[in-house]
Amino acid sequence: MSVDKAYLEPASYIDSADPEVARFAHEHAQGASDLEKAVSLYYAVRDGIRYNPFLDFSKSSAFRASEVLAKGEGFCVGKAALLAACARAEGIPARVGFADVKNHLTTPRLREKMGTDLFVYHGYTEFLLDGKWVKATPAFNQSLCERFRVKPLEFDGREDSVFHEFDADDRRHMEYLRDRGTFADVPVEQIQQAFRELHPQFYDLKEDAAKESFG
Repeated sequence: MSVDKAYLEPASYIDSADPEVARFAHEHAQGASDLEKAVSLYYAVRDGIRYNPFLDFSKSSAFRASEVLAKGEGFCVGKAALLAACARAEGIPARVGFADVKNHLTTPRLREKMGTDLFVYHGYTEFLLDGKWVKATPAFNQSLCERFRVKPLEFDGREDSVFHEFDADDRRHMEYLRDRGTFADVPVEQIQQAFRELHPQFYDLKEDAAKESFG
């Protein structure tokens, strides 16, 4: 299977050539095969980087892998970019994908700020492993899942890892509504425009987002 070189090379937001990203990837890519390395990188990003949706999305740094790693926190898109960057740093083809989802269990505070429980451009990572693209969703770290009684997403490198439809108490959790496609780099301008149009109050938090807390 031929691979587009864009899925292996550094990009503006999937900046796999950043020294700290490369160091983190080398440290956590445990295993002899690409599949084993991808799985170990998934858990390193899922649990080593705290999920936080209250960010200043007017700044491109919220979407860049190296910035997410440096801060130790990010939202779904930033964490997906970091996971893809780590994979590329280890020679594993990777890209980012997006979907609009409805989170039936979003927190009241986040729903208030967003004005909805619809999340546009939810981000995930795709690895090319054993000849097929496999989805991996590293957004919610395990401690956050335990707090909100959401099943943490596991990843075995063979099957897609996407959000559960129901939580640990069988409450409706995540509903996938629209596929936004896959990209060699994060389409930041598209995402920012969608946030401005669909989540204006949330987008306009800007630096005040740091005053909010999540999980």
